[in-house]
Amino acid sequence: MRPPITPYGGQLLDLCVSAERAKALKSAALDFVSWDLRPRQQLDLELLLNGAFSPLNGFMTQADYEAVLADMSLDNGTMWPVPITLDLDQATADGLMVGDHIALRDVEGVMLAVMAVESLWSPDRHADARALFGTDDPRHPGVNCLLNETLPVYVGGRVEGLEMPGHHSFKHLYATPAELRQQFKKFGWASVVAYHAESPIHKAQYQMSLQASAELSANLLINPVVDVEDEEYYHRVRCYNAVLPHYPQQTTLLSLLPLSMRYAGVREILWHGIVRQNYGCTHMLVIPGYGEPAAAHQSLSGPDWERLANHQDDLALQFVPVEPLIYSQGQMGFVPVSKAGEDDRRDAVPDSEYYRRLQVEQDIPTWFTFPEVMAELRKVYRPRSRQGLTLFFTGLSGAGKSTIARAVIAKLLETGGRPVTLLDGDIVRKHLSSELGFSREHRNINVRRIGYVASEITKNGGIAVCAPIAPYASIRREVREMISAYGGFIEIFVSTPLEVCEARDRKGLYAKARAGIVKEFTGISDPYEPPEVPELSINTASISIEEAAQQVFIYLEKEHYIGIK
Repeated sequence: MRPPITPYGGQLLDLCVSAERAKALKSAALDFVSWDLRPRQQLDLELLLNGAFSPLNGFMTQADYEAVLADMSLDNGTMWPVPITLDLDQATADGLMVGDHIALRDVEGVMLAVMAVESLWSPDRHADARALFGTDDPRHPGVNCLLNETLPVYVGGRVEGLEMPGHHSFKHLYATPAELRQQFKKFGWASVVAYHAESPIHKAQYQMSLQASAELSANLLINPVVDVEDEEYYHRVRCYNAVLPHYPQQTTLLSLLPLSMRYAGVREILWHGIVRQNYGCTHMLVIPGYGEPAAAHQSLSGPDWERLANHQDDLALQFVPVEPLIYSQGQMGFVPVSKAGEDDRRDAVPDSEYYRRLQVEQDIPTWFTFPEVMAELRKVYRPRSRQGLTLFFTGLSGAGKSTIARAVIAKLLETGGRPVTLLDGDIVRKHLSSELGFSREHRNINVRRIGYVASEITKNGGIAVCAPIAPYASIRREVREMISAYGGFIEIFVSTPLEVCEARDRKGLYAKARAGIVKEFTGISDPYEPPEVPELSINTASISIEEAAQQVFIYLEKEHYIGIK
């Protein structure tokens, strides 16, 4: 039997210290600055500690970081494509200097590791985004994370591990590089091809991965990247478990990779190759779009593949380009896209269309996926008539939001089927946000609270009817993203003009605002940013409340959120 593939850099590191050293560090940590790791930071730390990021022995120093961005190599010349950094807020960084130590803790305060500070710096994040991603457009998820979520100061240095971060779910599917290498040795697997899946495996992906491993005469490691343990994570892993029995049992293994994607294109592929080599894989399948944002998938048949091939000699692992398969109605089976006929390519339907069909209770063809996977999909992609949803009314004070909302609620309760909850602006102000004022910051906090409560209602299959003013587009967008992960989100702009709202002035607020008694009043002394593309726009100046409520109901029926009788 051939010896196992060599770890990248020649040695598989284990940064966890002895029990004696751990005891000494815990005692000394009373004087250390503490840092509670954020989710991505904890994933990076886990892969540093278990050797998946070998030969790195800690978070990158400034010299390594700048070399990686400039040349895709560490300061010593070793090829490394993606920065592995620890970012801190300014207040914490101000209390540190080179030579200090930081106690790295999880969200519960457990000390997982200690880092010796070797460098501190504030990066030029726009320039770094262009170097890493080729753009600083925040629509790119990696750029958005770097510009809007990353904290301003980076700190680098060697790490000593005291305790490995834990996983509370699917524990049998996680393994360290040393553990996975031991399994390969036990099974007699000399050749192992890693298959990275970003979504559930359906029949096309199943056939593709099975054919590729057979052509390589290699065993197959289904090795999906997972990061945040949210609803989508549990759903995906259940789907992987469901499809696993269809693979040959003696030559297939499922193992989860706790890694936070950066979506850095070729750099991402090289990085994943290093990690898979450290886990003991000899090959890695590379499909079109690998390492790119979902909205910008591109073929690797051109210059990108050439760039990747230029670094192939740096790794012992081999990259294997594979072509996606498409279902051919004429041949009644899957064929490579390049060999499909024009009719097959024209009739091809993206996976997202099948998920849409689930939501509107349309049939799914049997060739698309396996019954066991379909059963898992139906748990998540429930028909819209059985999903939770949020109706989010927004508009000026006096526009008619609350009145329409109550009329809609009455109709929903008449129909029955799902619990309905009203989150009116005044009610929420009284019970959840009584301490808040009306500054932009406080308004956003109030709307964010409404959004969080609505997301929990939606996640649990109920209907949340929200009726705040919500004057700012950015916070409405944030709430949409928060809720859309769990069910439907319908933005209803009650577009009643200011002069009509002011003429009504049922609470006397406009008069007080005009007199300067009420400050920061939306529409008078504070702006209202109208939605650009709401699902519905209703002007109550020209229609009755019953007509407005009926418009909402017709929309819900048309979009299958309620059953059509």
